[in-house]
Amino acid sequence: MTFFSRSEKQTLNFAKKFSKNLTGGLVLGLVGNLGAGKTIFTKGLALGLGIKKNLTSPTFVLMKIYPVSQHQPIKFLVHLDAYRIKRASELTAIGAAEYFNRPDTITVIEWADKIKTILPKKARLIKINLQKNNLRKIIF
Repeated sequence: MTFFSRSEKQTLNFAKKFSKNLTGGLVLGLVGNLGAGKTIFTKGLALGLGIKKNLTSPTFVLMKIYPVSQHQPIKFLVHLDAYRIKRASELTAIGAAEYFNRPDTITVIEWADKIKTILPKKARLIKINLQKNNLRKIIF
C-alpha cells in the first residue's frame, strides 16, 4: 500500500494511525534517503502508542528504548538507527537483536537496508521516498 504525505504533520498523523494496528513482536524497518522522514514517521508511531517524551534519532547512540505506559500489551518501543554502522554485528553487540520479536516490544530500525542480515524474516519494510516539491511516498 502507498500513502503520499505533503508535510511533516501529515507524516506524523499517518504514522499515529498506522501505530493503532501494530502488535508486539513487530520489527519495522524504515528505508529512505537522508531527510526522507524516517525519524518523523517514528515520532508519529511513538505518539500513537502514547509516548509523550520527545523522540529523537539515535544516530550517535544507536539505540533508544521508550517505555509505553498506556498501550497494552506493548510495553516498549525500541528505536534503532543503523546509519553510522559498518556491520550488522555492531547492533548485535549492543543487544539490539534481543528485542526483535519480543511480544511486549515494537522495534523500529532506521536505515534497515544496512542490516538486512540480522533482520527477522517477518520484519516489515517501510520505504519512504522523497519526491518533488517535498512530497513523500510512503510504501508499506
